[in-house]
Amino acid sequence: MTILTCKDLSFSYEGKTVLESVCFSLQAGDYLCVVGENGSGKSTLIKGLLGLKEPDGGSLVWGEGVKSTEIGYLPQQTQVQRDFPASVEEVVLSGCLNSLGRRLRYHAEDRELARMNMERMGIEELSRQSYQALSGGQQQRVLLARALCATKKLLLLDEPVTGLDPVATGELYNLIKLVNLCDCITAIMVSHDIHEAVRYATHILHLGHRQLFFGTAAEYRESDLARRFLGGNRI
Repeated sequence: MTILTCKDLSFSYEGKTVLESVCFSLQAGDYLCVVGENGSGKSTLIKGLLGLKEPDGGSLVWGEGVKSTEIGYLPQQTQVQRDFPASVEEVVLSGCLNSLGRRLRYHAEDRELARMNMERMGIEELSRQSYQALSGGQQQRVLLARALCATKKLLLLDEPVTGLDPVATGELYNLIKLVNLCDCITAIMVSHDIHEAVRYATHILHLGHRQLFFGTAAEYRESDLARRFLGGNRI
């Protein structure tokens, strides 16, 4: 099933084009890593997918049954977010907010979903602890559990391992891949870590204010673009 199709997408700020000629399609269960230098348009694309930025041209079409309000999103964290004064359970439960509709309170099924996702992320025993007291790796697990409460089909992850130590980085990458494989949840991840992107992703989208490459990770690994991006080194 097609999850998302982008055709000739372009975005601009104050009349200046910052990203153009973006064309790709994703199927259920794909894992796309978006790579490129700083300022290449990666964050702009994510804002477009989240409905926070309207395209200036082209089209962005969601597949049947996919809604922009049902995307699990794991953003880059700011210091203010790291110091958010709430319990782990409260943060994870907030992923159910869009599904509340006219309800004013969480129902038992919302709390059960949060519990299940905390268990999957290995943080259920932390549910009553303060989010701001956790390590960076634990906080990212909490945010991934929250994102999973918001979706059954698509995850957007913006540099999810920034600031994590190597052990926590590897653990989070493995958790994301496990969710992608076991739940057939399509993942779109912005990353500067090209080696890990190629290792875990099924597809690569390379941006440089326009689309420079879209294809499988294996195809990207053999491309001249990948070697130039890495200074001549092979992936």
